[in-house]
Amino acid sequence: MNPFRQWHNETLGKRTVAALEKNNFTASYFPDGESAVLHLLDLVPEGASVGMGGSETSKALNLGAGLASKKCVIHDHNLPGLSVEERNRIRYRQMTSDVFICSSNAVTLKGELVNTDGMGNRVAAMIFGPKKVIVVAGTNKIVRNLDEADKRIKLTAAPINNRRIGTQNPCVRLGECADCNNDTRLCNITAVISRRPPLTDFHVLILGLDLGF
Repeated sequence: MNPFRQWHNETLGKRTVAALEKNNFTASYFPDGESAVLHLLDLVPEGASVGMGGSETSKALNLGAGLASKKCVIHDHNLPGLSVEERNRIRYRQMTSDVFICSSNAVTLKGELVNTDGMGNRVAAMIFGPKKVIVVAGTNKIVRNLDEADKRIKLTAAPINNRRIGTQNPCVRLGECADCNNDTRLCNITAVISRRPPLTDFHVLILGLDLGF
């Protein structure tokens, strides 16, 4: 990586970690994916049930293989070949898993996590249910404030996720959110987690990389 980009990622990443810690999250900065994955796997008990929140970041880090090596029971509704009914059953299992792993659409420099969901299963599991939540996010997700988080979701996360899932929503054609009313709309629930949910062991791992959308 370009050393100047590396410096910038680390500077913003560590600022964000400090802000998250002030908001009672357990937060850490990692310059690379390997060290982050090792830390994450240490946080997951052997044989735990693990919900996966549909994260391209998790895929890029190949977390599934590491979790399988710990004999974890993985609840992933994004596996290929699943019916709608099977996907929904897995979503409900994620709500009561021992550990829930996901990314975040945006993380502010004030230490807030901002996420927009279609079904709401990801934001629900982040807020209450699993005893431990682990959020993994690259520094490309860092924004200044809630207004910038909203802009990032509408300009970047929403259209790319619609393209990934294969909807025919207007954002796939326009490259940005059109605030559509389609039945297949993916932007139905937006949640801002400004402080650690009090009953959750909540860890945020910030990586000095561009990961996910």
